Amino acid sequence: MKNLNLLTILAAVFVLSSCAKDNCTTRMTYTKYEPVYKSYNDIRQPISVGSARAIKNPGKIYLYHNYILINEQLEGLHVIDNNDPANPQNIAFINIQGNLDMSMKGNILYADSYVDLLTIDMTNPMAAAIVDRDNDVFPHYGEDENGLLCVAYRSSEVTEDVVCGQNVGGWGNPGMMERDQPIAMAQTGGNTASAGSGSGAGRSGDASVGTGGSMARFTINGDYLYTVSSSDLHIFNIGNLLNPIEQGTVNVGWAAVETIFPYQNNLFIGSNAGMFIYDVSVPSSPQFVSEFSHATACDPVYVSGNRAYVTLRGGSTCENFNNQLDVIDISNINSPRLVKTHPMFNPHGLSIKDGKLYLCDGAEGLKVFDATNDMQIGNNLLASDNSITTFDVIANPYRDLLLVIGKDGFFQYDISNPAAMTRISSIPVEK
Repeated sequence: MKNLNLLTILAAVFVLSSCAKDNCTTRMTYTKYEPVYKSYNDIRQPISVGSARAIKNPGKIYLYHNYILINEQLEGLHVIDNNDPANPQNIAFINIQGNLDMSMKGNILYADSYVDLLTIDMTNPMAAAIVDRDNDVFPHYGEDENGLLCVAYRSSEVTEDVVCGQNVGGWGNPGMMERDQPIAMAQTGGNTASAGSGSGAGRSGDASVGTGGSMARFTINGDYLYTVSSSDLHIFNIGNLLNPIEQGTVNVGWAAVETIFPYQNNLFIGSNAGMFIYDVSVPSSPQFVSEFSHATACDPVYVSGNRAYVTLRGGSTCENFNNQLDVIDISNINSPRLVKTHPMFNPHGLSIKDGKLYLCDGAEGLKVFDATNDMQIGNNLLASDNSITTFDVIANPYRDLLLVIGKDGFFQYDISNPAAMTRISSIPVEK
């Protein structure tokens, strides 16, 4: 295998039986990551739109007007009609090989397909069509002896007997590997056809732009699409929506970059080593402003006002045992300052609305905190739903709706009274 970079062995999660005296073996359960190899011909198959299919391995979610796009990891997008949030309709599936991320502006969808960026006309989602393909704009991860590209990793849970002391697991890339944990976002929907609520994961106020989540790697700010992968920030001019023009790459540093969140004229980039802030006052030339460092951990970021909220979690590829919510003062953007750390169970995505913090806390489900007092957030739990495992969330800025994604499926909640939130609909994963 040639040039395969960023290799990480994942060890066992726990041991289920002890070693025998003479023939030492151990029964272990662990997450195995196996590389996915493709030829360029395989990668560049045309997309197609088919009938709705069951959700099996959900990834990120994106909202645009009354539609929700739910990523089926490495396979494509489920199209959900959310005109009635109490009864969302799964209406179609868009086959996009190697897809994980997406962003939309003006009915034009930008989506990754392994190493390529696709521009797709979504004016009629039932007849979605590629209008442009930019080749080789995203990295691959080496080649095998036959010259096939390593473009991704697939995860599976394995239980087997292994020789005591033997390393187990798969090779992996932190920038590609958390595929067993969906990434989500949601859209306004409802009886009033409101527009998208922001730019990517942010809140730009541009009604022509959809909404991603705090776990997003794609975001749109004005006439620019920004994406992150590995340790890089990629810049695309989308002044002509049908013809993105790649305008360069900024190396964020050695850390594995995980998420991107736009707020006003800044990009807040989450990595496994900290939060990086870039000024995009000149959109084509992001400039480093400052960073907030932390111990190695998975790191989504959400920004509201003069506060940044960062979740750190252990496990998987995060190489860390901290599980916490950091509240960071960004009133001086040049010098972010930690205000308070709140212990959590296994926090992932988060969202803020009207002084309430909505947090996906892994296997402990969805939690709602009063966030008006920075120092007391962890002590001010208002409500929770521990019946599902959650990954990402967005509080609809236009309606009292909360949209949640997790390994169990997609869920919507009425949050007109956050302390007594009510689940109003769900699209479960097919077991």
